[in-house]
Amino acid sequence: MTAPNKVVEMTGIEKRFGPVEVLRGVDFELYENEVLALLGDNGAGKSTLIKTLSGYYQPDAGQIQIGGQAVSFGTPHEARDHGIETIYQDLALFDNLDVAANVFAGKEKVGGGWRKMLGFVDRKAMRNEAREAVSQMAINIPRIDQEVSAFSGGQRQCVAIAKSVMWGRKVVIMDEPTAALGVRETGKVLDLIRTLKSHNLSVIVIMHNIEHVMEVAERAIVMRSGTRRGTVNLNGPQDRESHDEIVKMLM
Repeated sequence: MTAPNKVVEMTGIEKRFGPVEVLRGVDFELYENEVLALLGDNGAGKSTLIKTLSGYYQPDAGQIQIGGQAVSFGTPHEARDHGIETIYQDLALFDNLDVAANVFAGKEKVGGGWRKMLGFVDRKAMRNEAREAVSQMAINIPRIDQEVSAFSGGQRQCVAIAKSVMWGRKVVIMDEPTAALGVRETGKVLDLIRTLKSHNLSVIVIMHNIEHVMEVAERAIVMRSGTRRGTVNLNGPQDRESHDEIVKMLM
């Protein structure tokens, strides 16, 4: 059986902020069509590692490879150009804009002919494409032209995920996607995460809730004090052995 290809490989990543060594020679890998959980207590280095992968920070040492090619990201824009999209806890949505405008924010479609010359945005085309993306992912949103300020927390999270799927060609990173959501909305978001593999995407989720991790992830990397503590292969919510192994690594 052929081993899956690595979409991301980070080797020997180090990051310091002044005298504080936040990442200490961390190795990290993400495979094609994989949902990977990145776990650890506050201060373990999870967010710093992800921000290094997504171009917000530059490593002091180590190498990043995307699809087997060495890369160096100076900005988040450069990471997005390589197909890496990140959804942070604040979601970075514009409350006063509708779903389509949020999905295309910064990448607005311009009409043809004289409209293109004058820079007029093609709102109809944007709404049609956003509606199709939302429909393909079975996201329950009342209206595509409704301002997201009227949406629930779960619906807002789904809009952010739909946006990342449209633009993330390889990797989607989610920082606490179920934080502050109720039970029902959490279930919808977890269902949506599971469907991302069908879009040929690899997913990294940062979560503190181990039960949620067991529901969606195939593998978990546990970090502690800026190092990689270990890796656990997961086999669904009933896999208590792996669950207990994660708990031991976190202690």
